[in-house]
Amino acid sequence: MTDCHSLLVAAFHNRSRMQPDLRPLDILSEVVPTSGVRSGMRILQVQGARGFQFSASARHALSFPASRIFLYCDLFPEEFSIIITLRVLSVPPKKNEYIFTVMKEESNMVLVGLRYSLNKLHFLFWSRELSNGWQTQVTFQGISLTDNQWHTLVLAVSGQFFSLTVDCSIPIDVVVDKPFPASLALKGSRFYVGSRRRRKGLFTGLLRQLVLLPGSDATSRMCTNMNFKLAVLSIPPVLQDLPVKPASNEVLKYPYETDMKVTLGSRPPCTKNEKAQFWFNASRKGLYLCDGSAWVTMLEVKERLDYVEEYQNLLTNSETMGIEIFGIPKIFLAVANFEQNERGQQFSVIYKWSYRTEKFFPYQWIATHSARDWEAFDIEGEAFLAVANHREGDNHNINSVIYRWNPRTGLFEANQTIPTSGAYDWEFFTVGPYSFLVVANTFNGSSTKIDSHIYIWLGGSFQLFQSILTFGAADWEVFRIGDRIFLAVANSHSYDSGTVTPNNYYAINSSIYELNITAQMFVKFQDLLTYSALDWEFFSVGEDSFLVVANSFDGFTFSVNSIIYRWQGYEGFVAVHRLPTFGCRDWEAFHTTAGSYLMYSSAREPLSKVLKLKTI
Repeated sequence: MTDCHSLLVAAFHNRSRMQPDLRPLDILSEVVPTSGVRSGMRILQVQGARGFQFSASARHALSFPASRIFLYCDLFPEEFSIIITLRVLSVPPKKNEYIFTVMKEESNMVLVGLRYSLNKLHFLFWSRELSNGWQTQVTFQGISLTDNQWHTLVLAVSGQFFSLTVDCSIPIDVVVDKPFPASLALKGSRFYVGSRRRRKGLFTGLLRQLVLLPGSDATSRMCTNMNFKLAVLSIPPVLQDLPVKPASNEVLKYPYETDMKVTLGSRPPCTKNEKAQFWFNASRKGLYLCDGSAWVTMLEVKERLDYVEEYQNLLTNSETMGIEIFGIPKIFLAVANFEQNERGQQFSVIYKWSYRTEKFFPYQWIATHSARDWEAFDIEGEAFLAVANHREGDNHNINSVIYRWNPRTGLFEANQTIPTSGAYDWEFFTVGPYSFLVVANTFNGSSTKIDSHIYIWLGGSFQLFQSILTFGAADWEVFRIGDRIFLAVANSHSYDSGTVTPNNYYAINSSIYELNITAQMFVKFQDLLTYSALDWEFFSVGEDSFLVVANSFDGFTFSVNSIIYRWQGYEGFVAVHRLPTFGCRDWEAFHTTAGSYLMYSSAREPLSKVLKLKTI
């Protein structure tokens, strides 16, 4: 035992040197025969991923001796991570379900175990160091997993420190008085998957991944892609890939079950109740899957953009700075007012929709300073509004404000101020469990060559995440292509009064940045030449993705072509259509049953145009 203990101490107290040799121990694979599944196990596919469901009759078969994976030493690691991917069904109050246990063969003693109860996760371990041996329970509160979704958990253990990460979100840390034992002997013990050897406490959900990784925290190894809820370190081969279509009368190598319901006829609703159901559209020869909010195309005769034609002209009275429509759950409209009223005051107005009169009426006045934009967003069920204050008099370096909805007073109240320089636009987006807000800073009083900033929501407020050099930034557009996340900035012009001959260039690059998960920052992906760009709009037609830029001025004329770029993978975005515009200020894409459209507004003439996207 002394030699074994020395070996563990050498291995785990020199992790920086030994880390490459620490391999994942796939506990779930140990109970799955190489030929597929055994009696008492079912493979179910839900939301595109497969997992095991166990029956009470198989609880003894779903075990193996600890010596099978602890070949040279029968001590449990002192520092380790446990990685679990599961889908929990509803758990009644006061009921516990065991995900796994390690038990002595001749007794009911649980040496190590993990169990789930309603909104709680409990980690159990036995310690001889305590008086005559005693079981310690470490409980993580507020762990809600019963939402019919897959979740990946990483439990990291090191001495007195226990950390739980759910879907790569912010870790929950617990420090206890009694540390995990340095020498927990496993001789004569067995691993039990989904139970504690009894019928009572059987895990009734789906289990996809159960891995023990010696060497403490595995979070950095798990959180490297965007599919946080199905992050994979090691899963049984039977769960890895969807089965290929068998040849002739050959049966599937790994049979599995899945629920399928196909609806015919006109477009049905797609809500959480219809999730994972199919709809077949005979007119378009398409098969669609409901993801809980929208119909996702599985099979369809795909549309492709052919050309753009003018569809309608809309006359307007003047330029509009910015509006934002949102619901909490009533419908509101926030209007960014740029100029002073007749009393010399600057107020932006929030309007509320009246279902009785079917009109908006003024609801709340908020003091702003040459407001350019409102951005509405939700974080953890709370509603927020961010205003981009452009300048106060001649001072562009002022605070923009984030307001939080107070349900008690029924008003938006100032929650946080953020220093900005000629703020022009706010853009909110999320990456997994994290919320971000990026501001387009345009001018600091002497130069447009200034940083725009990305903020991340941490601890109840936005904290600086990254600064990016921009040139009169007028707009940010966030978009996703597959699992990749991009940010495009519209640079309007380059001006610096500090040079001997002040420059004023409108033909400059606007840039597209891509989120690098490993580096935890946005890195430049592509530069595109633009002419006083004021807006980006991302849209899709069929399987193709597009970006259209609002070019407003080339230094000589407002009659400038705005460009549609198509995503072409390795080549990035490539120009495919040039649209004649006059002082183009904004683009909006929308879709109807009659087709897809683009609409642009002009800052130099009382005219907006609707363009129809012709497809083939």
